[in-house]
Amino acid sequence: MQESEKKLLNALLDLEAAVQSMPTANPKPDLRARFDQIDALTRDLPKGTDPQLLHYLSKKSYQKARLFLQDRDAENTTGSCGHIN
Repeated sequence: MQESEKKLLNALLDLEAAVQSMPTANPKPDLRARFDQIDALTRDLPKGTDPQLLHYLSKKSYQKARLFLQDRDAENTTGSCGHIN
């Protein structure tokens, strides 16, 4: 995994943890900043990045992108766009 993908995975994991903490967090985490960070990291991915990962990120399918980066893409299901995995 490239360094840019590691940073992206960490940002996705951070977002997921922040979302899970929402019911009890006080103050609530700033999700907008996390989304902005993920968008910036996505723009910085190198040419030749796997198109499937780019598809997940462009559709804001962050859980699917996380599973992909964790080599667990087989766990992904068909999305509303009809894209399998």
